[in-house]
Amino acid sequence: MKAARINKFGPPEVVVIEDLSRPNPGAGGLLVRVRAARVAPWDAITREGKSKVSPPPPLTLGSDLSGISGIVEEVGAGVTDFRVGHDVYGVTNAQFCGAHAEFAVASAGMVAKKPRSLSHLEGASVPVVAVTAWQMLFEYAHVVAGQSVLILGAGGNVGAYAVQFAARTGLDTVAIAGSKDLDFAWSLGAKTTLDYRAVNFEEAIPPVDVLIDTVGGETLERSFGKLNPAVSWFRWSPQSPCHDVLVCAPYSSTQM
Repeated sequence: MKAARINKFGPPEVVVIEDLSRPNPGAGGLLVRVRAARVAPWDAITREGKSKVSPPPPLTLGSDLSGISGIVEEVGAGVTDFRVGHDVYGVTNAQFCGAHAEFAVASAGMVAKKPRSLSHLEGASVPVVAVTAWQMLFEYAHVVAGQSVLILGAGGNVGAYAVQFAARTGLDTVAIAGSKDLDFAWSLGAKTTLDYRAVNFEEAIPPVDVLIDTVGGETLERSFGKLNPAVSWFRWSPQSPCHDVLVCAPYSSTQM
């Protein structure tokens, strides 16, 4: 099989296409025939040697896939939820590598059956960004219907998923994005949309219970004042391999 690999850390020129033997899934793994694999900023981070979780080279790049997205070719020992022929999508492994190949081994616990409504190309675009948004809202902020949430960077990949999850949960969602993305954020379910480039945009932000930040910098600094007084803990999501994400939410002893 062919795979996009690096044998040393460095600039884009270190990426080479190599012929490799088809891997064995091993216990708890799936061998997936890759139909689509996402190319994302964390692949460059891995290539440059700046990832905190990826192994040293030589290695095959890529984490998000669908078939990863793809089709299950072989099932490892102990795997009971998948069988040969299943369409799947997800992440290869906790080291976020191995997807940019004709075949990839994925941990069965990090993939799911792909909905028929998604193409493999669409499926490969989902995993890391959608899970990051989910973690911010539900595992860190523990949001519940009726709360209000401010999402900075609502037009980006993570932010757009956060807007959709928040709206479907019944949150009063305020989306901050660039002017070209305001209609998009509104279509995803945001109740209020504001252009971060507007002068004094923060004056139009109502008080909120939760803040999800994917931007940082001046936009974040100008937004802090809109958090309700009950907000007393800040937590960074460690799960995104690409960048840190700030979550601010009301304190609860069950969240620490």
